[in-house]
Amino acid sequence: MIKYWIVSNFELYQEKDFLKIGNLDIMHLHYIQNTGSAFSSFAGHTIFLLIVTAIGMIACIYGLIHYGKENKILFWSWVMILGGALGNMIDRIFRNGAVVDYLDLKLVDFAIFNFADCFITVGTIILMGYILLFSDKDKEKEKAQEHTDDKT
Repeated sequence: MIKYWIVSNFELYQEKDFLKIGNLDIMHLHYIQNTGSAFSSFAGHTIFLLIVTAIGMIACIYGLIHYGKENKILFWSWVMILGGALGNMIDRIFRNGAVVDYLDLKLVDFAIFNFADCFITVGTIILMGYILLFSDKDKEKEKAQEHTDDKT
């Protein structure tokens, strides 16, 4: 919905102030079309990007089916990644390989991105954090449960 609003209300490359506090310029809305991935990597390689996205989405669906029911953290991390990937994939399919990007941080020098990218990034950080911090504890609980089940 945000991408549709941007495309409907901005000319390509048009930029408008979005978030300012006093003289501090934090963020602009800046409509661009990115034919690549993060930081425009793999620009113009639409088929490759679609295949990689599809594989990632399949992995997320697998994770949702096999682990998402038992763990809300894993469930929401995969839903966020899947939703963001789907949003960008739809763009790429219907916009000749391009994704609409519009969030331009002015506070720091950073690439222009979109809300779907935020979902992918935050979902991935949550997933990696969970794997690094809790996956060993989950395995220990499973082993302890199996050991208890074997005794009965």
